[in-house]
Amino acid sequence: MKKLLPLLILIIVSCKSTKNTISTFVVNEAFLINTVNCPENGTCTIELLPNTSLEFKKDEFGNTYPVIEEGNKTIFKYIYTRNPVPNTQDSNYSELVFAELDSIVSEKTFTDEALQNIKLHFGRLCFCKGETGYYPVKNGKFKISKSSKKSFKIDFNFKIKEVPQIISAINETVCVKSNETSKTNLDIQRND
Repeated sequence: MKKLLPLLILIIVSCKSTKNTISTFVVNEAFLINTVNCPENGTCTIELLPNTSLEFKKDEFGNTYPVIEEGNKTIFKYIYTRNPVPNTQDSNYSELVFAELDSIVSEKTFTDEALQNIKLHFGRLCFCKGETGYYPVKNGKFKISKSSKKSFKIDFNFKIKEVPQIISAINETVCVKSNETSKTNLDIQRND
């Protein structure tokens, strides 16, 4: 009987139920980081803005524009800026992607119509008469997944019908590093 007691305790302990945990990350401070997956003729950055909200309004001409205000969400902002063409006026060209994520970033996937649940918009800013502005993204897949214990991956593939686009995919890993003050710092790392 004495030999069975330790065995019985071992069986009870090993049958302990496990909880399903969902990976979440909290962004405490705004940051802007250069990405690694960008066309050679420009620069790309990701900016996360905590404690904000995103709204798209229309001006008197019917053009849509983003408004970022204080709120309880985290704004994801991706910016591609093409290098200016030398000796050419008005050669500035940028593409932007905006999304409004929960304040606690967690693993999620949004597809097609569901992309508007996170207010996903594509912006094209250039001296391109009739082909500039912000447009809701209606076709694509935006996925946030756990990459490692301290990082999450953003995979986004999309297509806009309204205007030409250079950026049609965003694939970056955001690493979370905690310091002594328990604030969260995020860096972009290469996807190998």
